[in-house]
Amino acid sequence: MTVTLKHFQTEDLETLWKVAFSDPDAEWHKWNGPYFNDKVPTLEEMQENQANQTGYQWVANPFVNGIWVDGILVGDVSAHYEDRDLQRWLDLGIVIYDETYWSKGIGKQALDQWIDRIFGLIDLPHLGITTWSGNERMIGLAKSVGMKQEARVRQVRYYQDRYWDSVKYGILREEWQAQRQSK
Repeated sequence: MTVTLKHFQTEDLETLWKVAFSDPDAEWHKWNGPYFNDKVPTLEEMQENQANQTGYQWVANPFVNGIWVDGILVGDVSAHYEDRDLQRWLDLGIVIYDETYWSKGIGKQALDQWIDRIFGLIDLPHLGITTWSGNERMIGLAKSVGMKQEARVRQVRYYQDRYWDSVKYGILREEWQAQRQSK
């Protein structure tokens, strides 16, 4: 399997919508911040947001790439500033939409590439990921790329009639570089 990250093009929006959002009950929705109850966009909303440069921008956004496996779109990686104005604290995201692609090492390959790309693009000492204690796959993925748990805010995410912890993982540029040199 060849895992490739690439920028979305306008012509990718329909494929992205079909893979990611056409099924509002898709399994990935239960793991990717389900406590936010985010509204699933229609294809028309995605296209309109893109055309008007409003809302979330998939195309021409250096902080969003599609994850392609052997030419098939299976997910995306992203980055956003936690401190929007200062732009010194960057958190990463990753989603594999189709669960048939889960547990095959795709997420690790994609996140490895994304961390390399973001450290090459932005001169920051730290990159992080935020998830919730119920998402054991994301926690395992963060650990597998060398991230360390940096914070745990207990019982602040409410989902399925119970409270979960918010968990933050991160890696320093120097740790990432040392890890890469030792391979």
